[in-house]
Amino acid sequence: MNLDVPAGTRLAVIGPNGAGKSTLLRTLCGLESPAGGHVMVGDHDLARLPARRRARAIAVVTQDEHPSAELTVAEAVGLGRTPYRSSWATTSSDDAAAVEEALSTVGLAGWQRRSCTRLSGGERHRVVLARALAQRTPIIVLDEPTNHLDAAWRLRLMQVLDELDATVVAAMHDLDLVLRHFDAVAVVADGGIVAQGPPLEVLTPDLLASVFDVTGSIVPHPETGRPHLLLNSPNTSELPTLNLEEVP
Repeated sequence: MNLDVPAGTRLAVIGPNGAGKSTLLRTLCGLESPAGGHVMVGDHDLARLPARRRARAIAVVTQDEHPSAELTVAEAVGLGRTPYRSSWATTSSDDAAAVEEALSTVGLAGWQRRSCTRLSGGERHRVVLARALAQRTPIIVLDEPTNHLDAAWRLRLMQVLDELDATVVAAMHDLDLVLRHFDAVAVVADGGIVAQGPPLEVLTPDLLASVFDVTGSIVPHPETGRPHLLLNSPNTSELPTLNLEEVP
């Protein structure tokens, strides 16, 4: 099955654990070669693009990635500017501005000189996201971008992606966030893409049951009226109960 992602689209890649979401994303950004066919960025075969041109086209944040403890926050985020610098060039005013803007976007304004060793897990993740934003590419690929973020920053990140002037491809587990913040969804299961299209059309009760083994209902938010996806396990009654009095 072909997967087309028009420019400016927010595409969520979803599927059960181990279905191949990360492999698909690594293939789409050139970190792995496709088993068959080609990955095209515009009219260019991704496999034929030089590394520098590829890095100017696609920014990537892999799963559980974190900055080196030896770097300051500014140095870690500044790595996103590497594709635009020659090997002997120093940091330019454009690089500094890109780093400052990216840090402000992820709520870390003024943290340039802080050591990455002093960051919490969520803060380190936001630094990695800032590095991708500082890269200023037309395409950004994110593998589980809400990992390690608290509730407030999960929502803030989705707002950032909503406002980003780029094509976004992200592997996601939270199907409610997919419904509310993505234009399109690709469902990975059984070694391939089994469904794709707008979330409201793809996330049907039959698909949720067959792929994720859950039941789901799309309901309007009582205040905003926006659709939300409520999930429930169909086998809840079969799950064992925990009796705290029996726990030693």
